[in-house]
Amino acid sequence: MRYFELTKLNYKIKILLLFLLLLILLSCIPLKSLKTEEISSHAISGAFDVILYGARYSGDLENIAILDIINDQYSFDIIAPSFDYKIRKNIPADQAIKMAESFVASYGSFKYAQISQIKLPNGLIVGYEVRPLYSASEFGFFDVLEIDYWLDNTTIKVKIDLVPEVKKRLFIDEDFQSNSQ
Repeated sequence: MRYFELTKLNYKIKILLLFLLLLILLSCIPLKSLKTEEISSHAISGAFDVILYGARYSGDLENIAILDIINDQYSFDIIAPSFDYKIRKNIPADQAIKMAESFVASYGSFKYAQISQIKLPNGLIVGYEVRPLYSASEFGFFDVLEIDYWLDNTTIKVKIDLVPEVKKRLFIDEDFQSNSQ
């Protein structure tokens, strides 16, 4: 009887391990990474839901605007708490661009806004990105943002972060300032 119970237990453990292995393998399936391509604001038309990410405090560098084309099958999902961004609905292109450019210009060493189209692997444009470019003398880079777009069915996942070099520099400066007080 004891042998039967051990065999039954081993069987349950094997099933559990097999399930966990399958779960791990499925979670490793890559999502389709999307590309951006710089364009002129004059090429943009239509109406958009404008996603304004950042400007959480006066020295926030992680500011970006995404123009989500309305009435298409794709939506954007920002991987961040909902209080990190705002969404303005159904804004005409000219107003959306002005709103986006004004929003990303909030940091002191802002130089200009770079506008890029966000494209699916088949070339279909699903939205536009408006990102700030800063003075290279302050950070060593014009572009301090690392933004990744992935397609998951009809949802475009967006991960926004600072480039590692800038993030490291900011945290070192904060530690130095707090230790010197």
